Amino acid sequence: MANNDSDGDELESLRLQIRGITLEIMKKAHERMELARQVGRVKGRLGRDIKDEKAEQEVRLMVIREAQAMGMSSEFALRLLNMLLGESEAVQAAGMAQMAPSSITATNDDKKKSSQKKMTHLAVFQKAKQMEAQGIKIIHLEVGEPDYSAPASAGLALASSYAQGRYHYTDTRGIPQLRIAIANRAGVKDEARVMVTPGGRFAVFAAIAGLLRPGDELITIEPAWPAYRECADFIGARTKVLRTSIESGWTPDLRELESMINSATKMIALNYPNNPTGKVLDRKTMDAIVALARDRGLYLLSDEVYADYAFRPFTSALEYDYDRAIVVSSFSKTYAMTGFRVGYAVASADSIKKMARVQAAGVTSVAEPVQLAALAALAEDPSHNVELMKGRLKFLSARLKEMSLRFVEPDGAMYAYPQLPSGGGEMIIQDDMDLVEKLLEKGVAIAPGSGFGDSYKKFVRISACRPEKEMEEGLAAMAAVLGKKEAP
Repeated sequence: MANNDSDGDELESLRLQIRGITLEIMKKAHERMELARQVGRVKGRLGRDIKDEKAEQEVRLMVIREAQAMGMSSEFALRLLNMLLGESEAVQAAGMAQMAPSSITATNDDKKKSSQKKMTHLAVFQKAKQMEAQGIKIIHLEVGEPDYSAPASAGLALASSYAQGRYHYTDTRGIPQLRIAIANRAGVKDEARVMVTPGGRFAVFAAIAGLLRPGDELITIEPAWPAYRECADFIGARTKVLRTSIESGWTPDLRELESMINSATKMIALNYPNNPTGKVLDRKTMDAIVALARDRGLYLLSDEVYADYAFRPFTSALEYDYDRAIVVSSFSKTYAMTGFRVGYAVASADSIKKMARVQAAGVTSVAEPVQLAALAALAEDPSHNVELMKGRLKFLSARLKEMSLRFVEPDGAMYAYPQLPSGGGEMIIQDDMDLVEKLLEKGVAIAPGSGFGDSYKKFVRISACRPEKEMEEGLAAMAAVLGKKEAP
């Protein structure tokens, strides 16, 4: 009995110490956030960006050293740091917002306004749709939605699902027939490696939410579709960005990629053929990235939604038989089935199991009639769509060259990503949103380049998803705004 009393006293003493330390941690975290808010105000006065990769790396190295000296897991220490850094960025932004206008120079005020104007391509699309609802004609060059029809067989399958009584709950991962068909198309033998999702975006979300934890790090290669960062932010993971440039032909620096990896890094996200640049990685680069992921035990999330629209040799992550590779695709682009909202992921059975838990919690499963429509579409030949898009991209590229705009001719996908001129025309455009807004006034919608990475405010994305006549009209308006020539 005495021993029990002694152990009980010891347990209570330890709990009291833990509570005290927990309160101290909270107080210190609060002090850190207050300092971060002040940092935000100073950055606002200086006109600097909130995110500072160099400063973060210095703190990261310090934390790793201290963790090792204390015998603490550096992985846990970095996850904790990343949560603090994420909150720090939020309070820095709040600090900037609280500044009085008089405390900011005119130049920095312009920068702040420009930052506030930032929009994604979807936000521009929604604004354009609102204008259309008011009776304003809009030429849509901002969104990757093909204008050609979905396969007729998909529509018939959708309609006949009612007569067949096939409109019920399904396995969270999808109906067996569709998973088998996707597995065959992907060249894998087991349908347990396939999950059908409500669009490719949810496959991305399920991979990030199912395989990462708060504080883990995800590396993206920008410019890129913003969903990877958005999904990571949503679950409290931290995104580190490897930026590419037009000067390098949008080719990632592999040495820089390797240097970004630490014990908190858990996933690399690839987006090729790339949205927005149309870049396709060569085999040698892809080999090196997969080898790096394999060597470090990282998940490799490969978004291959535009794989069918690759106009040079394309290497899928599935070709490497790497058990931590997750390939995401969709019926939206290849089969023009954007509104059907059906995509899929191919990964190891273990990864699919973890991703399926996310899907089960969020949406149960994709609607059975939609899955039957997707199954019918898989039997169709999409080569006509591919050739049509290839021709439209050539047309778009030719027009951009006539406008003397600098860009890398796309290897695939359905976009061009030109750089805005710095001057010399009748009208100098300040940044991407300046051009986007001026063109919306003329009934033309394009996507801001900064929607695909904060460093790309001097770029815009133009979609080739409309007929050449419409693209010609929209590009003529763009040329007029840029001061290149008069619109007809």
